[in-house]
Amino acid sequence: MKQEEAFYIGYVTKTKGLKGEVQVFFEFEEYEQLEMDVIFADMNGKLVPYFIETFKLYPNKTGLFYFDDIDHIDKAQPLLKKKLYLPLTQKPERDESEFFYTDLKGFMAVDETLGQLGEILEVNEYPQQFVATVLYKETEILFPLNEDFIVEIDDEERILTLDLPEGLLDIYLES
Repeated sequence: MKQEEAFYIGYVTKTKGLKGEVQVFFEFEEYEQLEMDVIFADMNGKLVPYFIETFKLYPNKTGLFYFDDIDHIDKAQPLLKKKLYLPLTQKPERDESEFFYTDLKGFMAVDETLGQLGEILEVNEYPQQFVATVLYKETEILFPLNEDFIVEIDDEERILTLDLPEGLLDIYLES
């Protein structure tokens, strides 16, 4: 399977016990809805299938997995920190009315005071909030995505209008 035929769901964080069990951290929003019998791990640019023997999901975006033929901690070691994927055909359908902050990737960020900031290159989820990354004046800047700063989301034009706090961008632009 090629990378274009798959979608990213998370990565292996650590081993647990001596019998080859691994912990997975899910970055895919609706991980509970995933149908998983095989997961593909990115091993040096190639997606390698790992057949799931058993797994248990937890509400903190993690899960514990046993894979076929991995019955010892030593056999699980190569999976540590590896990104995990599922085939696109297994991606859950979303209701058209559902919108996530991660959908803003590729939108143009426009501040009411400063004007056009640039295209949103990345949206990362941190424990307290989502943070967008934009290349502004040849400098990578980060700003929180929260209701206090978002003025409007124009889905058709793919424009995010913001009212960022005064001085927020100065932190990045001062050198």
